[in-house]
Order: sequence, then structure tokens, then C-alpha cells
Amino acid sequence: MKLFATLSAAALVALPVAAPAALPIGATAPTFTTQAAHAGKPFAFSLKDALRKGPVVLYFFPAAFTPGCTIEAHAFAEASDEFRKAGATLVGMSADPIEKLQDFSVKECSSKFAVGTATPAMISGYDVKLADTAKTNRTSYVISPEGKIIFTYSAMNPAGHVKGTLAAVQQWDAAHKP
Repeated sequence: MKLFATLSAAALVALPVAAPAALPIGATAPTFTTQAAHAGKPFAFSLKDALRKGPVVLYFFPAAFTPGCTIEAHAFAEASDEFRKAGATLVGMSADPIEKLQDFSVKECSSKFAVGTATPAMISGYDVKLADTAKTNRTSYVISPEGKIIFTYSAMNPAGHVKGTLAAVQQWDAAHKP
């Protein structure tokens, strides 16, 4: 019986846990400007400027070059043309330094979209702090051009982030076509 209890406890620890996103649908997304990189080239990314072009898919990930974050970056890179067709800007955010993200933007994002440095203020504002670390959890948002959250998904497993955000962007695009 004791072995069963130990195995049950170990199994629970191994299960992926979805972290609830603090910003619910309809909330106003905090605006920010941060250092980002696209195709290895650094630039200043402004959420406010990006929203002038259409919706923004803002996805937070814990750390560049880790297995789950690499899987997620590849999946977003593969879907980047679909996001673009729907008028969305795609940007990943991590607490990593810009130098690391410059390399990640080329090697894992395939130079298809930007990745930026999530500052402590951004991590707090979007409530994406990974417990007991300075890193972010894995949370994806879709933000309308009006600055409102229209989709949110939080789960440490990278599966589901691309599918959910792409569906939300495509639904938004269909509803806003003349």
C-alpha cells in the first residue's frame, strides 16, 4: 500500500499542470517596449506599434534552447505564414538576455518571427511568473488591435498553444473582414 501511495504521488508530480492565466478575456493588455530579435537582428519591439497593424500573438516561454521551448518555437515557425495571412504579428517572450534570443530567433524560430526579453514588469503585468524563478511560465495571449485580450492559454506543455492562438486569430480575422 505504501508503494502505491508513493507511486501515486510521483505520478501526480509528473503530470503537466496548467497554470491559470491572470489576464482573462476582455482584460486590457499591458503595453510595453522591449528588446527583441528577428532573424538575429536586435530591435525595439513595441506592443502599441504592433497593434496598429492587427492582432498580436504574444506567447511567453520559460527559456530559449530548452526542449519544450524549442518544440514550441518550431511549431510557431511552421504556422507563421498562417498567422501572417490572418493579419497577426507573432512574438515570443522570455526572461532570457537579448544575446541568447538573437541566436534563438535564427536557430529555433527559423527567422520567421521575433522573440523578445520579458522584463520583470512585463512578467508581473501579464502574471506569467514561473513559481520561485525569474523565468516566465508558458502562456499564450491573443491581443486585439484595441488592446484587449481575446484569447488566453496557459499550460507548461507546449502542445495546444499554436492551435489555440491560430484559431483565435483566424476567428478574429473572419469577423473583421468586410
